[in-house]
Amino acid sequence: MLIFMMNEYSPNYYIGVMSGTSLDGVDITLMDFAKNPPKMTACDFFPMPENLRAEISDLIKTGETHLQKLGEIDHRLGVLYAETIKAFLAKNQLMAEDIQAIGCHGQTVWHSPDTIYPFTMQIGDMNLVAAKTGITTIADFRRKDMAVGGQGAPLVPAFHQAMFSELNRVTVVLNIGGISNISVLKPNSPTIGYDVGVGNTLMDSWIEQHQRKRYDKNGEWARSGEVNEALLALLLADPFFAKVPPKSTGRELFNLMWLAKKLQNFTACKPEDVQRTLAEFTAKSIANELAQFESELPCLLLVCGGGARNPLLMERLSHLLPNWRVAITTEFGLDVDYVESAAFAWLAYQRMNNLISNMPTVTGAKKAVSLGVIYPDE
Repeated sequence: MLIFMMNEYSPNYYIGVMSGTSLDGVDITLMDFAKNPPKMTACDFFPMPENLRAEISDLIKTGETHLQKLGEIDHRLGVLYAETIKAFLAKNQLMAEDIQAIGCHGQTVWHSPDTIYPFTMQIGDMNLVAAKTGITTIADFRRKDMAVGGQGAPLVPAFHQAMFSELNRVTVVLNIGGISNISVLKPNSPTIGYDVGVGNTLMDSWIEQHQRKRYDKNGEWARSGEVNEALLALLLADPFFAKVPPKSTGRELFNLMWLAKKLQNFTACKPEDVQRTLAEFTAKSIANELAQFESELPCLLLVCGGGARNPLLMERLSHLLPNWRVAITTEFGLDVDYVESAAFAWLAYQRMNNLISNMPTVTGAKKAVSLGVIYPDE
């Protein structure tokens, strides 16, 4: 008698955790690497406690603190990550032993890749995450890339390549978070990726300053204003846009102090006109960068991040890029709000299997390495 045994499917789960420059909260994604390509199985968002958000925001804005406060914020973030992960597991009826590892980005408070002593700082005590969840945790992804000569950013293009690359098209994955960054996936060419400028951070900061709102829902306030062309030209003239990649930036450059200097000669400009101009600034800086990647092949722009949910930004991108199909990553299997957290699950998978996870063509690193520090669960 012949007995045929069916191979029982066994998932290979990794969790990715991301809190970005917007400081709105913690994104968590469950990825199954038993699938090919890897599959996003579950995702969720947990708001940042307001008092913690305010303290981190002040730290980033000023770049100043004292060691006691920095250590306490580091601890509180570690506890926050652990608690949100445990809540995520409970909600999805999962146990710690179901998860191979957690990839946690931590919270960036400063990024300085172009100074005499380059460094990047992400905080959040990962020892606490591993101890409180009982799951091996991978973190500190950026500094190994910087140690071998890279910018430490962006790290997601390798993941984008694994998920979205096609031989018959040019694909650009655009993440519009606090900062906008792109991954350029062009057939028969090395993948490149870099920050192209401001994303939502100036729009969010401006509306918070004037209307006490976290963000401009659906771009409604911006729609009530008009673009100030002279101000737009001044914003686009910032030296960052003339830099040759690899390059990266953050709120240490694009912040309200930077904007206030630009507005010194525009005191008559109404707040809603500034907001509309900031929206156009985001869209135009992206479109200017993408012009060089147009091809005879079909061109696809896949947008993710909070900006993908801003109809005004999406309309402007479609208008400014008539030769591109503009779509969102959700149409291709990855929810727009969770692409970055999914990427850190992938980075954790790569590290646990000692696989290359940076891209020298993207970050400028001298060699390809496996990124991340492993914090065992015991």
